[in-house]
Amino acid sequence: MRLPTRLDRYIFRQLFCALIAVTAGLTALIWLTQSLRFVELVVNRGLSLLVFMQLTGLLIPSFIAVILPITTYVVIQFIYQRLAGDREVTVMRAAGLSPIALARPALAVAVVAMTVGYWLNLIVVPATLASFREFQWEIRNKVAAFLLQEGVFTSISDKLVVYVRTRSTDGSLHGILVDDARDPTVHATILAESGQLLEGTNGPRVLLLNGSRQEIDRQSGRLDVLTFTENEIDLADASGSEGARPADMSEVGIGELLHPRLALPRDVPKWIAEAHKRLASPLASISYALVALVSVLTGAFQRHGGFLRPLSSVLAVVLLVALGLTVDGLAARDNVLIPLIWARAVLPGIVCAVILFAPVRWSGLWPIAHRASPPIGAGTA
Repeated sequence: MRLPTRLDRYIFRQLFCALIAVTAGLTALIWLTQSLRFVELVVNRGLSLLVFMQLTGLLIPSFIAVILPITTYVVIQFIYQRLAGDREVTVMRAAGLSPIALARPALAVAVVAMTVGYWLNLIVVPATLASFREFQWEIRNKVAAFLLQEGVFTSISDKLVVYVRTRSTDGSLHGILVDDARDPTVHATILAESGQLLEGTNGPRVLLLNGSRQEIDRQSGRLDVLTFTENEIDLADASGSEGARPADMSEVGIGELLHPRLALPRDVPKWIAEAHKRLASPLASISYALVALVSVLTGAFQRHGGFLRPLSSVLAVVLLVALGLTVDGLAARDNVLIPLIWARAVLPGIVCAVILFAPVRWSGLWPIAHRASPPIGAGTA
């Protein structure tokens, strides 16, 4: 095995630093746009900025896992295009470097990106998404109830609104109104003089004292009023008897995805397709890197550069990304199409590797692809 040369380290350092910078910048942009969905937790439910940052920060590894193959392609395409524009690639070819030698630093960066992608997909992302969903569930079903503000209609959920006139230092509530539409057959409005928050197995509960429960009879249209001395209301948004949060396929491991035990059999193909997607998607870093290398290291040299090959390369990657999204959706509905998930991740890389590294000279299609450039300053015959 050939040891890395100074030239390899020079190109690798540029690629690696650029990969970190581009991935970090694009991740920050995606995080900013996606975190806007959770601003209402701060505005409407009184969560602190620190809790907001902790909650949305758990999404960052999933963003990185998705964009890493794309940023790998972007960095390799840009750096090698710049090297070609500065005539550095021409000098390297004149020095006798083969396409394999020129591509070695880029492939090393792509292997690093692929390794990080597997680490994220198999370990980090499931753990962080599980923590995120658990954190979000607790905020919506437990914490929000303890953030009831005086004189404010607090939306515990889309179908549960609580109003408290005053709140004492000992935690007791006074002047309570509860609008409860969680039961689709009964829409109730509950009034109480006072109450007390309690912690239940299914989240927070409120003990209401001296109040009334008003409902509209759907058959007769008559208002039914029930007075009570003491009544207990569950404020949790969850409907499970024990407050169990159903696991999402994005937060479980590969073993559980490949052998799911679900109450709904129709969801089994989705889980199996998700497992293959996690295993195949990091390989796209290698394929996209080879697409960029074919764009830069093949074809005739143009003194003033060209835009046709870079444009074709960009369109090819965009098409591969769109094809991947389509294939993932189809395979989730029918597992017979799962081989397409692997094909779209591996096949482009195989094709580009054959074009770039095959010993056969493609004299008609790639006249300069595997031929060293003439020495600088050499005359023509």
